[in-house]
Amino acid sequence: MEWAGAFGDLGTLVPFVVAYIAVLKMDPFGILFAFGAALLICGLYYKTPFPVQPMKALGAAAVTQAAQTAVITQATVYSAGLVTGALWLILGFSGAAARLAKLVPRFVVIGIVLGLGFSFMIEGIKLMSTQWPIAAIGLLGTLLLLTNRAVPAMFLLLLFGAVCGIIQDPAVAHALSGVRVQFRLPSFALATISWHDLWVGTLFLALPQLPLTLGNAVIAVREENNRLFPDRPVTDGLIATSTGLMNLVGSAVGGIPMCHGAGGMAGHVAFGARTGGAPIILGVILLSLAFCFSNSIEAILNVFPKAVLGVILFLTGAQLSLGSCDFSKNKGERFITLATAAFAMWNVGLAFVVGMGLAYVAKRGLLRL
Repeated sequence: MEWAGAFGDLGTLVPFVVAYIAVLKMDPFGILFAFGAALLICGLYYKTPFPVQPMKALGAAAVTQAAQTAVITQATVYSAGLVTGALWLILGFSGAAARLAKLVPRFVVIGIVLGLGFSFMIEGIKLMSTQWPIAAIGLLGTLLLLTNRAVPAMFLLLLFGAVCGIIQDPAVAHALSGVRVQFRLPSFALATISWHDLWVGTLFLALPQLPLTLGNAVIAVREENNRLFPDRPVTDGLIATSTGLMNLVGSAVGGIPMCHGAGGMAGHVAFGARTGGAPIILGVILLSLAFCFSNSIEAILNVFPKAVLGVILFLTGAQLSLGSCDFSKNKGERFITLATAAFAMWNVGLAFVVGMGLAYVAKRGLLRL
């Protein structure tokens, strides 16, 4: 089940990795190496299915802007990772991250997690809508086997997806036949960045991501981890420091900005993971791909149809949403939770601001429902 749970976060990992490689022409080695190393270390240290994900808002901005203009480049992404790492390391070591997190009421955190769960489910439905027959078979089969300890549902889903991908597009099989082992070693990526890259990466990518990371990748993942694994608790300061370290090291080897998204833990857990074994397994696989198959990674990842990735995202969102149903008995706080969730389905950073604003208004006695 740890093996099955290891693949529970592919719904977010695969699309972003493919987008960075296809649009920004980033070296797959650096991306895979950074993710693999971070997952391996997190599994060994946290001893829970602690996730490592691409920073979503930053990644979306980088890919879309790069597709439209020449402002965002590979060096800009490395710069954003470097600045992000430095900021979160400072916030973690100084204790500022923990102090900021304590200011956020629990009913706002629940709203963020609930909204994230719904947004994952909606995004999953969008991907499933591209190929409804495949999605329907994959979703139904996975639901029937989700609690089966003898037959891990994720393995059958991935196998089903790979078979469908090859049957639908013979070019996929042809591309796979050309996969060859080509051993590579890490290289230093920061030598290519300029002051202009650092400025653009900070202003357009790193800073807008901060509220999202605090809400989803620090507070929400701490809430999710400590709810599921009370015997292995984590703190906001520890998660902030971890985020800083993995981005500093990751950017140095050509990786993309990473975080500990709550949806990632929900994905691992939904498909069976209960220990640090799942991230260790996924980390070793990604490191193996980096060292031996990084030149063929796009062909390997394109095997899985979007509909199958949609099934993974949908079930991940359901797991995340189910864990955030502990609503307050206070009507005003329940309203704030729902309002925060609604905004979180659109923009987590804005949801964080709205939730905190409403909480302040309620505290002053001005919110009457």
